[in-house]
Amino acid sequence: MAADPVRDPRPNPRATAEEVRAAYSDPKLANVLYHDWEADTYDEKWSISYDERCITYATDRFRAVAGDAGPYGHALELGCGTGFFLLNLMQGGVIERGSVTDLSPGMVEVALRNAAGLDLPVDGRVADAERIPYDDDTFDLVVGHAVLHHIPDVPAAMREVLRVLKPGGRFVFAGDPTSIGDFYARKLGRLTWWLTTNVTRLGPLNGWRRPQAELDESSRAAALEAVVDLHTFDPSDLERTARAAGATEVRAVTEELSAALFGWPVRTFEAAVPRGKLGFGWAMFAYRTWQRLSWVDENVLAKLLPREVFYNVSVTGRKRAG
Repeated sequence: MAADPVRDPRPNPRATAEEVRAAYSDPKLANVLYHDWEADTYDEKWSISYDERCITYATDRFRAVAGDAGPYGHALELGCGTGFFLLNLMQGGVIERGSVTDLSPGMVEVALRNAAGLDLPVDGRVADAERIPYDDDTFDLVVGHAVLHHIPDVPAAMREVLRVLKPGGRFVFAGDPTSIGDFYARKLGRLTWWLTTNVTRLGPLNGWRRPQAELDESSRAAALEAVVDLHTFDPSDLERTARAAGATEVRAVTEELSAALFGWPVRTFEAAVPRGKLGFGWAMFAYRTWQRLSWVDENVLAKLLPREVFYNVSVTGRKRAG
């Protein structure tokens, strides 16, 4: 079902300078402008797909924190973006029917378009995670991927999640940054951006430099991205937040250390060179290397190091059954 044109605002992919200035003091407006801006290219930017690669990734992430793989009848995704998490979980048999919400009309539009292209039963609304526009006890499952760190009032959002869940229903939020992980990821990203954009100024490497207009736009997007990224998380604190909202069976898990140390420079490098320059061989190298390092993280480093040093944190819990 398409987004409601009466109740839902339209995407605004080209914000004015005045709107952008206002966004620096309004994180919700910043989220709308930034994600509307990125919506049509977001899947490409983050190498998101709706095939076996991302189906496996999504279902593995879900199972790692939830301990099961459903199926769940009706699921809601908060901060859906382009639908990456929900749609791939549906294709993986974890979810039968879906609803998507996001503050960004552009993201809801793309998520619904992706769902229609995959012939998946999904409806959507432009909505604030702190005021979810669904009745109490509506969903069997609420999910989100890399969304909690964008929400100004995470405790309020958690209370809303538990309100719209059916008794005994589960929530799974995956892919948010830990405090330590965010520190080293940002340092690596900034260093890689600086090196790539300066080295490609040199004559022999000039063909590897993105056009200046695209670099300027990426820089403006990155500046706004600093406004929309509101939180990092300590896993224990995130568990306490969920319990304080009334959740039961709460558990947080972390992942990606060596994979993040490799992945963030790679993603930044890809954003700094012309689109299509690297080709399929590079994409497979990057993906296979990330896979191998993720295996090392899960099977070796996770047994040796505290969970706080890993990059991603995921959290799950349930609404009380009675």
